[in-house]
Amino acid sequence: DARVLIMDEPTAALTGSEVARLFGVVETLREQGAAVLFISHRLEEIFELCQRVTTLRDGAWVASEPLDGLTEDDLVRRMVGRDLDELYPKQDAEIGEVALSVRRLTREGVFTDVTFDVRRGEIVGLAGLVGAGRSEVARAVFGVDRFDGGEVEVLGKRLKPGAPSLAMHAGLALVPEDRRAQGLVMDLSIERNIGLTGFSDTSRAGLMNRGAERSRSLDWSVKLQVKYARLADVVGTLSGGNQQKVVLAKWLATRPQVLIVDEPTRGIDVGTKAEVHRLLSTLAADGVAVLMISSDLPEILGMADRVLVMHEGRLTAELSRAEASEETVMAAATGRDQRRAA
Repeated sequence: DARVLIMDEPTAALTGSEVARLFGVVETLREQGAAVLFISHRLEEIFELCQRVTTLRDGAWVASEPLDGLTEDDLVRRMVGRDLDELYPKQDAEIGEVALSVRRLTREGVFTDVTFDVRRGEIVGLAGLVGAGRSEVARAVFGVDRFDGGEVEVLGKRLKPGAPSLAMHAGLALVPEDRRAQGLVMDLSIERNIGLTGFSDTSRAGLMNRGAERSRSLDWSVKLQVKYARLADVVGTLSGGNQQKVVLAKWLATRPQVLIVDEPTRGIDVGTKAEVHRLLSTLAADGVAVLMISSDLPEILGMADRVLVMHEGRLTAELSRAEASEETVMAAATGRDQRRAA
């Protein structure tokens, strides 16, 4: 019987069909006289569901106005205070040797016979519906979770299952799906979080060199333009976008040859999203192999050189950039079309 309903990023973990059902319920409530405050970083949802929009920037009110006559570019300018040159920047990159090779990876009841390669200079998108097994494959590849069969190689070196420290030393890095629960220690400082992956580089005889840790953390905080007052600030006090930058900094400080990013822009503002996309494109141009898992289909289509699609634990499609579209990806993600493209 609520007359005012506040929804904060309600679609973040929903499938397309679940989002449609949610929007139907919201429309019904609105027709019955309820007032709905819908908070979302997904601009297409704002335009589909809402009649009026209020924009905030850096904690301050910018504008409240009807959506009629506005475009996504208009909202982006209000949100970031400037024009975004490009939300999905793609730098030219030379595609090189296979850096990550996954062969017939299987974990009973979770994923089966998963095989793919990622080359240097390439951004490969891994798409699929929630529950398709994408994150589980990433965790198994990195060694966080064990698998029952198959092989993982980084630059020709076979990785031992269930050994993330060995994967990291081989040049593999994983930015996990849930930055708060899996990517950060929320009550530690920015400096300590970034330093967690660099103990071997910033310690001697088992003792941490705090100066080296501080220098490493400052260097990467500046490179990724993390906004903070002091490196000693607790990471839990930062915005979602800046927390994500700290996770990225932590893993990029290891100078990986292969970077797996799982939902790299979930729950962050559009300006920071563009910065993350630009970073991934730059890394690929520098020869890093990038595997990007995302439920944001425009992100997949805008950033990936190739698109892999999973459905119910199996790879159902491999699409070139030219072949990938909303229709072809969704057909494979729902099991309606299963093919491996050349």
